[in-house]
Amino acid sequence: MSAEPPVQAPGPVADRSLGHRAPLLWIALPLLGGLATGQMLGLDDVRGPLLVALVAAGAALVAAWRQTRDWAIWLITAGVATGVSSQIAHRARLPEWETLPAREARLGLRVDRVFHTKDARRTTGLATVVRTEPHLRDLLGQRVHFSLSLTGAESPPLRSTIVSAIGVLAVLPRHPPADTFEGYLAAAGINFRLNRGRLLGEEAPAHAYHRWCARVADRFRAILDRGIGDKRPALAALLRGMMLGETHELSQEQREVFMQSGTMHLFAISGLNIGVIAAALHALLSLARVPPWPRFLLGIAALWLFVDITGASPSAVRAWAMAAFLQAAFVLRRPANVLAGLTASAVAVLLVAPLQAFSASFLMSYAIVLALLVLGLPLGEAWSRRWEPWRELPKPAWRWWHRWSAAGCRATATTLAVGVATMLVSVVTSVLFFRLLTPGALVANLVLIPAASAVTLGGFASLLCGLVGLGFGASLCNHAAALVLLGIERLVQGSVTLPGAFFPARFAAPWVGYSALALLIATLLAGYAWSWRRERGGWWPPFIVVALALLLGLRPVGS
Repeated sequence: MSAEPPVQAPGPVADRSLGHRAPLLWIALPLLGGLATGQMLGLDDVRGPLLVALVAAGAALVAAWRQTRDWAIWLITAGVATGVSSQIAHRARLPEWETLPAREARLGLRVDRVFHTKDARRTTGLATVVRTEPHLRDLLGQRVHFSLSLTGAESPPLRSTIVSAIGVLAVLPRHPPADTFEGYLAAAGINFRLNRGRLLGEEAPAHAYHRWCARVADRFRAILDRGIGDKRPALAALLRGMMLGETHELSQEQREVFMQSGTMHLFAISGLNIGVIAAALHALLSLARVPPWPRFLLGIAALWLFVDITGASPSAVRAWAMAAFLQAAFVLRRPANVLAGLTASAVAVLLVAPLQAFSASFLMSYAIVLALLVLGLPLGEAWSRRWEPWRELPKPAWRWWHRWSAAGCRATATTLAVGVATMLVSVVTSVLFFRLLTPGALVANLVLIPAASAVTLGGFASLLCGLVGLGFGASLCNHAAALVLLGIERLVQGSVTLPGAFFPARFAAPWVGYSALALLIATLLAGYAWSWRRERGGWWPPFIVVALALLLGLRPVGS
């Protein structure tokens, strides 16, 4: 482990970050377990698990009404059975599809999402089948991944456009590896790919709202290019990637260094970007003295518009849900329990799109935020007590340098603790999903996450200036953001040249990585529930889990 051993608290701790309750974990964890069970069993008939779920839910209600202790067993059973049922229903694979050969097919597709590509002659994305030939009627309502060629006169279709296409239709494997593109598609509920295809024509145009989103997205790109697009196109591409999620704009060299440094997450519209923008919107509306309820509704609506304009990627939608639940706690005058808000957003996502539980971005984002909340913040408070300067001097006698040095020590302790906690998750998930072990990511992220937050603020300020017609302000903000991005790029390029910063690695089998991640989450939740008391193992169990996973389960790539 590259991190220093955590400091043991002298006994039970009563920190502000401890003691928060999240009752929805009784639903979230069994639901996740049921989804995983359904994936492993590969069942096709939903009736049995659904019946078990209904019976167990009824028994849980009866046990709760009678106040007997077996309500928890029935509730967990109902959650697991619901997860199994949900996995079967949303994957929706017919047994005869398993042996279906690749064939040419002509389909009518409603475009759900478009992936940006550098090749202007092709368009790729996800769509729903709305029309088929008679012998393929089983495909109606199925979602497919498409890759279609365009003629010179055509432009890529927008979301909600209905198009006619022809191509080679192939069935995805039932259980593709999670670290492949087919694994990503399976996690999105996709069973088919339409490759080597051609766009035949447009049957129905996109909805007016999606056409408006596309126009605003084009305007966003123009604003973020202002002043730097012609002079520093590489930095402009990084800024668009960070603000709009257009990672296709990054060069192959940029992709490689950010992946090797473990910082590619900075260029996904996810928790960091959405969190910064949500905080900025909240601050602006507070300065305008907007009352709490209108401030919440306006802020969440504006944040959703930004998410939808940038393509409504699953990671962005999840981040929006997290922000919405957290801000709702403030508006409803409930304690600002971030753990409960995180759990509520996870339950909402799993109910709406349960197959996201198998995506790398879902597991990484929720596991990392969970580690930050239940380990990083309490550990930071414990380190702050251990490293507190001037503890023998009464606080009324402190001068300004006493206050500044104490605040600096607290900030340093919290930053290091959060970095160590999130590193535990990223070490496991990077090997599991990207086959890279990145020990240098801890130090890199400690520096780059605050820098990336500054870039996001600069990009957000640029968009605001551009939308109200302040072109000079937009250009100034773009230059400031580009200057920080230049420092980020130089730092990342230098960090990957250091010995041991990264190296290819994999787990002996995928189940090793998933088991390690599940055990890590279990130890994080158990440690938090027990307030990280020394007699229950203190801070050490999560570190031991990751160390054993690396020592016993790691294999070099190619072995």
